[in-house]
Amino acid sequence: MRHLISVLIENESGALSRVVGLFSARDYNIDALSVAPTEDKTLSRMTILTSGNDHMIEQITKQLNKLVEVVKVIDLNEGRYVERELMLVKVRAQGKERDEILRLTEIYRGHIIDVAEKSYTIELTGTSEKLDSFQENLGKGLIIEVVRTGAAGIGRGERTLKI
Repeated sequence: MRHLISVLIENESGALSRVVGLFSARDYNIDALSVAPTEDKTLSRMTILTSGNDHMIEQITKQLNKLVEVVKVIDLNEGRYVERELMLVKVRAQGKERDEILRLTEIYRGHIIDVAEKSYTIELTGTSEKLDSFQENLGKGLIIEVVRTGAAGIGRGERTLKI
């Protein structure tokens, strides 16, 4: 099962590599990873997308909590949460394709952020499933390059990751 784990970690060099090392040492896979400083510059928020059964996720959470740099860990799947991912995609856009790509981008509520003679660069945010769907509807023949940030998530309502 897919899990989104949110980690509050001290913003210092080597902290990220220790978390990644923990995953690789136990043969757990990280499907997506995003890290950025929080409103408190001494802390970073790390969002890890991984897959596994309940026992595996429990072990990951326990091991993360043992790391000195880790302040707090929550599995967002244990409650309601909002998830978003950013994708930048450069597509071939010539002739009639240009109008079709514009229409598809509007349907998915994306934005064209760069226009060139033979291509568009599109910015799209949403769930991973939405971004996957957009790519499928574009077709592989039009896609030149894709960059994705990985999922970021936050608990709904009063649910927070704070110390």
